[in-house]
Amino acid sequence: MMKDEKLQKALARLGLGSRRQMEEVIRGGRVSINGKVAGIGDRVEQGDEIRVDGRLLRYTAENEKRRRVLMYYKPEGEVCSTQDREGRPTVFERLPPLSNDRWVMVGRLDINSTGLLLFTNDGELAHRLMHPSNEIEREYAVRVMGEVTPEMMKNLTTGVMLDDGMAQFDNIVERGGEGINKWYQVRLKEGRNREVRRLFESQGLKVSRLLRTRYGSVNLPRELRTGRVLELDKNDVQD
Repeated sequence: MMKDEKLQKALARLGLGSRRQMEEVIRGGRVSINGKVAGIGDRVEQGDEIRVDGRLLRYTAENEKRRRVLMYYKPEGEVCSTQDREGRPTVFERLPPLSNDRWVMVGRLDINSTGLLLFTNDGELAHRLMHPSNEIEREYAVRVMGEVTPEMMKNLTTGVMLDDGMAQFDNIVERGGEGINKWYQVRLKEGRNREVRRLFESQGLKVSRLLRTRYGSVNLPRELRTGRVLELDKNDVQD
């Protein structure tokens, strides 16, 4: 009888990296199943002892595991990591505990940014949602100090050179405001470090507030308060 799942798929689902990355780890002889060094094409099932670099993994078969996705409204001042050397609060501290499983964060927001963060217990899903090749759209509400001229709008949507390559917004729309502070809605299909802020800074503008309002098909719900969590239902997870 064939075992449940290919090893590289199981490792990716557990949040250790992409399937391709896991294949390299397996080829490097770093994975064992029930005490024997694993190879590409090996399969695993519930009850198998899987170790990576000697560390025992908590494996739950795919058909035994319920895929879960959380929406979290990140406040300012929280760090997008499991631990912080400076002792600052992290986004993981408010998540519900999981037994024999772990939450994987989908994308990041810098410490001064707020809004929608997604978490899932399915590492492969997290990787697919973040990988640039899948072009998952992100939407932000951005408050900008300074005048955004038509020329700047054109630059921001046709592309500007940042220190890590060309970047652009897919769309930018003014949403009102008073004085030198105006709100804009922007959309883009990647999530490089501080990309939204750096795009505006490339035009000599300063972002004073940044709120992520959508990630892919998931919108930040109006009823979700800052620092709170809502779990997606089964149909939304499937979408």
